[in-house]
Amino acid sequence: MTSGADLFVVCKQCGSEVSPYITECPYCGNRLRRRAPKLPRVHAPTHPPRGRARFGSLFARSKLRTARPPRRATTVRGVGRWAAERPYATMLLVAAGCVTWVVWHAKPDLYLQTAVIGPLNGDWWKLFTNEFAYLNGIYAFLVLLTVAIFGWLLERRHGPAVVLGLFLGAGATGALVASAVYSDAIVSGGNGAALALLAAWAVPDLEVARVGADYEGDLLGPAAIAALLLAIPFARPEVSWLAGVTGGALGLVVGLGMYRLGEPDL
Repeated sequence: MTSGADLFVVCKQCGSEVSPYITECPYCGNRLRRRAPKLPRVHAPTHPPRGRARFGSLFARSKLRTARPPRRATTVRGVGRWAAERPYATMLLVAAGCVTWVVWHAKPDLYLQTAVIGPLNGDWWKLFTNEFAYLNGIYAFLVLLTVAIFGWLLERRHGPAVVLGLFLGAGATGALVASAVYSDAIVSGGNGAALALLAAWAVPDLEVARVGADYEGDLLGPAAIAALLLAIPFARPEVSWLAGVTGGALGLVVGLGMYRLGEPDL
């Protein structure tokens, strides 16, 4: 390949005169060079200063070493910083309900000492113990299963203190409202507390579904469980529907508050 005054080059394969600034012959496709030569700059020095070139190469290499792609967020929806911990609070609540059920069969008077039957008459502890008092095994199984599922999921987000506080607070508030509305109120079991845990867990998905965005959760299962818990009072007279509704409403309020405060991955 020869050149004529740097105006053109001759292809060795076909003998055509082509531009010196191309890499392949347009007539036969023969490879002329690996890369096209750079065009000279106007009023640019032919060789840059030695120190400047060395500094520029060092700067370019250090930039290549330090430049890294931005790290993507790897958070999983519904999982907070408590995800790696065991759900001790949920296990404690479920175990307390099971133990109370067993002890009640050995000592029937225990139900009268834990459930809210009529006015409180100063027995304020019944506001917290009624959540563990069960007469019916199917009712106890459904409530404890709901607490185990949604208490565990909620504890992964916010930790054990939130689960314990919401369970006891929702149960006590529901019993207090039922006692204030009905003079002969009967409140037993944790239907209100279980609904509070379920509602607090479902708030993020409800908010996302409300705005019409895509979400990874499934609200059909929680909705079916919530409907069953709300329907139990119509089959079991010792279960208070007002306590259940109050607990579910309190769970929605607490869950919405934590969602708006920006809790981990809600």
